Amino acid sequence: MEQKMFCYQCQETAGCKGCTVSGVCGKKPDVAAMQDLLVYVTKGLSAVTTQLRAEGQEVCPETNHLVSVNLFTTITNANFDKDSIIAKIKETLAVKEELLAKVSDKSALPEATLWNGADFEEKAKTVGVLATENEDIRSLRELITYGLKGLAAYTKHANALLNDDEEVDTFMQSALAKTLDDSLTVDDLVALTLETGKYGVQGMADLDTANTSAYGNPEITSVDIGVRKNPGILISGHDLKDLEMLLEQTMDTGVDVYTHSEMLAGQYYPFFKKYPHFAGNYGNAWWKQKEEFESFGGPVLMTTNCIVPPKDSYKDRLWTTGAAGYPGCKHIDAPYGEVKDFSPIIEQAKSCPPPTEIETGTIVGGFAHEQVFALADKVVDAVKSGAIRKFVVMGGCDGRAKSRSYYTEFAEKLPKDVVILTAGCAKYKYNKLNLGDIGGIPRVLDAGQCNDSYSLALIALKLKEVFGLDDVNELPIAYNIAWYEQKAVIVLLALLYLGVKNIHLGPTLPAFLSPNVANVLVENFGIAGITSVDEDMKIFGI
Repeated sequence: MEQKMFCYQCQETAGCKGCTVSGVCGKKPDVAAMQDLLVYVTKGLSAVTTQLRAEGQEVCPETNHLVSVNLFTTITNANFDKDSIIAKIKETLAVKEELLAKVSDKSALPEATLWNGADFEEKAKTVGVLATENEDIRSLRELITYGLKGLAAYTKHANALLNDDEEVDTFMQSALAKTLDDSLTVDDLVALTLETGKYGVQGMADLDTANTSAYGNPEITSVDIGVRKNPGILISGHDLKDLEMLLEQTMDTGVDVYTHSEMLAGQYYPFFKKYPHFAGNYGNAWWKQKEEFESFGGPVLMTTNCIVPPKDSYKDRLWTTGAAGYPGCKHIDAPYGEVKDFSPIIEQAKSCPPPTEIETGTIVGGFAHEQVFALADKVVDAVKSGAIRKFVVMGGCDGRAKSRSYYTEFAEKLPKDVVILTAGCAKYKYNKLNLGDIGGIPRVLDAGQCNDSYSLALIALKLKEVFGLDDVNELPIAYNIAWYEQKAVIVLLALLYLGVKNIHLGPTLPAFLSPNVANVLVENFGIAGITSVDEDMKIFGI
């Protein structure tokens, strides 16, 4: 069969080898080609900015933002709109040409910096993943690139809150440039992979600071999962600034706002609780949206990735913003620091019926680092007394694969003295189970979004300090993490940089890990896949 594309950046890639005809995510070959080209020209731009910095010249924040948004645009399920991706390629080429004129020494610049933009379709055929012939070099280049895509997502959210980190931007661009450097060896790229994890920690810390400075520290919150009688807008994704603007503009309009999937974490921040029309959370993880967006009945705002190609029954109600995009769906945007005009969404909502109720009850979350630190004495006492015997980090992503029922079964079979630490949409596999508590401490401690995995790292480091341990791996914590897309990759690299070992990844190991690269991770960090629930519980000592 003719290979029309090649993409293996997500967990659901065809046959756990690569999508070659059409993306499992719904991405078509022509869109995949333009995404490959956007990554290529972004690497070219990054080589130019890296050389400018080496020559002592400054790079403006707008160029840094462009690199982040470009990478975010190519994350799985973010943008399916070929025209908008082509527009990004043209913008990037224009900025690159302007900056290239300022470079004094062009002798060492890669070909990507010199390409002038002729014939996008033909060029795209030569710059995809398979353009790197050596399997191990290719694997490491893609591992680094996917980690940078995840980091760019977090950087973009911080930028939206006017938080910039020149050091992180400088690293991201230099690392992108290095993936074009054929002189780098496997050892060089392994070192760069771990350095990516270092800046992953810094990038997540930046976003944590941006979020908590703007909205306060998350606090224990009981979130309603039923519905009210007013028309509603459902907001999905991760961007809290978009949530703020939408809540502000829907005040006194008679329209309620509900969170969906990862945006559930918005319910935990004190700032957002002042809005009486902030109704609750509707639905579950991203992959169930076809049914849930249909039953919701009102407009849906996708602020980031996790778009499933929509059904015609609600496509006219699906709106996008930021890096997200889908052909035929309306898009709203504005530069950082300016207010997006969500009035068209609000007007549409007014003409729609109230949401159809699909469940009732509440779920509890808000266990980010400061909230858990506030409970530290209680947690430590529970550990010392034996009431809490072990923690299991089960953060990461949810997905469509039936094999992911493993995580529900794993949570259900955990002994009553084991606590789950989670962040990301993986929690939807078990956050509505009645797992109870241990002395008032819930057995599922939800820190929030995937980027809030930073909280889980801080909690582990705090426990290490409290118990006076030399190594974080001496803690009674097991890591059984589900992954789906590139933000999970940067979280993994961040954990490796922090020294965490024996992480189990599922439901499959990444297809982009060559056998040799996988062996490096196994031998140096104890990375492993999953088996059966009962067998893995034995391995974890549960």
